[in-house]
Amino acid sequence: MTDATTPPEPDDTADQALEADLDALALDSDLALALELADLADRAAMERFRAVDLQVDTKPDRTYVTEADLAVERAVRELIARRRPADGVLGEEYGTAGSGARQWIVDPIDGTSNFLRGVPVWGALIALTVDGAPVVGVASMPALGRRWWGAQGLGAFTTDVPGGEPRAIRVSQVGGLADASLSFQSIAQWRDAGQLDRLLALGERVWRDRAYGDLWSYCLLAEGLVDIVAEFDLKPWDIAAAVPIIEAAGGRVTSTSGAALGDGSVLATNGRLHSAVLDVLGSGATSGTA
Repeated sequence: MTDATTPPEPDDTADQALEADLDALALDSDLALALELADLADRAAMERFRAVDLQVDTKPDRTYVTEADLAVERAVRELIARRRPADGVLGEEYGTAGSGARQWIVDPIDGTSNFLRGVPVWGALIALTVDGAPVVGVASMPALGRRWWGAQGLGAFTTDVPGGEPRAIRVSQVGGLADASLSFQSIAQWRDAGQLDRLLALGERVWRDRAYGDLWSYCLLAEGLVDIVAEFDLKPWDIAAAVPIIEAAGGRVTSTSGAALGDGSVLATNGRLHSAVLDVLGSGATSGTA
């Protein structure tokens, strides 16, 4: 009991609520910029999509890079430098610039092999990380006229046509592997990782499996159209943008061992299936439901 002269104990609830509101406002502004960056990337890439004189080179790791990859990343970096000069940038083609808690991660064209063959399954991946955690993500596939985005605390959304009305998206509610749809990148990727037997084991447990590949698999997962995505040998720009989209849609993203991302492997699910998939992949994890 206190008397009238005793000051009340400080109540941190209001301060915490205000801090959360300010964080959300900041992320809303960052998300708006990420969408603007995606517009820029879409225009630059589409200008060279299916161009008969497209210049293609091979990088030291034997992957392809086109003039469009380079042009898109340059344009995105230039706009970030103007709008967020204090932020760092990590891009697939031009590496790291700047430092600090905030870093934009850019894959100018995820699915370059599809792009150079004229297959429309490719797109820009743009993410913002804060202290290493992805908090804003945009995945844009202009050749299909589709875009997905999400941010921590702000939800996940998509548009079905360019300039269309955004609609909220959620992962599926599929709760058993026998009813689940699995997407992976390629058989060769799992073989090279020494995990082909586990892919086959997982394929035997699920309802259907398809290699939609690249960014599209993660977008379909966030939209509730695929239930499981698993891959190996991913770089930060391959997955950073997908994380906030999937998590804001209610899904879960870890490594294939169930640990935090960082070893190049990714397991993304609707959350309900995560522990069951980890069990098949041999992790012995028991968290979540299946």
